[in-house]
Amino acid sequence: LSYSDLMPSDLSRLPLHHFYCPFYVFYLLYLLVSLQGYLPANAERRESTLQRKRQEYFGFIEQYYDSRNDEHHQDTYRQIHIDIPRTNPLIPLFQQASVQEIFERILFIWAIRHPASGYVQGINDLVTPFFVVYVFEYIEEEVENFNVSSLQEEVLRNIEADSFWCMSKLLDGIQDNYTFAQPGIQRKVKALEELVSRIDETVHRHMQQYEVEYLQFAFRWMNNLLMRELPLRCTIRLWDTYQAEPEGFSHFHLYVCAAFLVRWRKEILEEKDFQGLMILLQNLPTMHWGNEEVSVLLAEAYRLKFAFADAPNHYKR
Repeated sequence: LSYSDLMPSDLSRLPLHHFYCPFYVFYLLYLLVSLQGYLPANAERRESTLQRKRQEYFGFIEQYYDSRNDEHHQDTYRQIHIDIPRTNPLIPLFQQASVQEIFERILFIWAIRHPASGYVQGINDLVTPFFVVYVFEYIEEEVENFNVSSLQEEVLRNIEADSFWCMSKLLDGIQDNYTFAQPGIQRKVKALEELVSRIDETVHRHMQQYEVEYLQFAFRWMNNLLMRELPLRCTIRLWDTYQAEPEGFSHFHLYVCAAFLVRWRKEILEEKDFQGLMILLQNLPTMHWGNEEVSVLLAEAYRLKFAFADAPNHYKR
C-alpha cells in the first residue's frame, strides 16, 4: 500500500490488526485526508503534486541550507543543533545521527521560510509524529527502535520532505504560538485558566491558594501540544483526533488540556504546597498510558467542547 494511491474503498484490504496500532491509525488518517491541503484529493494529481513538493523542499535545501553558518543565521542553527538531541531522548530512533541531521534540515528550512517566528524551542518536537508515521510505511518492525540506515536513500529523502511539509501545514494553523512573545500561547493559557475555573472551581482555587500560575505548567502544554506530557504512542493517537477535528490543533487542544488537568484532580488536591504542585504538574505519571486512557481523555474533552465552545460566556468571568 502507498499513501499515493490508497482511497477509502481500499480499506477492506487492510489487515485488521493494523487498526489497533496507534502509528497505523495516524498513518491511515493521513492517507485518507491528504493532510487537508498537502496533497490534492484528486488521485490523478496526487503523485505529480507529491513529487513536485518533494523537489521544492530539496530546492530549499540547496538554496538555504549552506547559509546556516552565516552570522545572520548562526543563532538559529545553534539552537536547533542544541535542541535536536533532546528530542525524545529515550527513543533510539531519534538518537541516530542521520535522523538528527534530517531534523536539523527540516527545522532550519522552516525557520528561514518563516521569519515572523523563526525557530522556537518546542517546534523540534512537532516533527516527530510525522517522521514516525512515514517511516512506518516502509517497515514491519517496531518503529521506535528501527535503524533508518537500512532504508534506501531515496526513501529517506521522501520521508524527510513529506515530514517537512506536514509539519509546515500543522504550524500554518498555530503560527501565532511561535511569533514574538508567543501571543497565541498566552491567549490559550488564559482561556485554559478561565475554563478550569468553571469546570472545577475546587482545583482552580487550590492552585490559586498555593500561588501556582497556569503559565508555569500549561505554557509547555500549548507550546509542545502535550508531547512532553504523553508517550509518543499517545501523542499520535491524540493528533489523529486533532487532524479529524476542525481547528483541532488550534482550538480543540484547549479542551483536551482542560480535561487533562482535571484528570489529575485527586493528585492535585493532595498536594499542599507550591513545590509539590509544580513537581506533580511537570511530571504527570503518564508513562504507561495507552489508547484507552487517551480515548477517555478525548471523550471528556468533547464533552467540555460541546458544553462550552458555543457558549464562551459560560466560562468567562
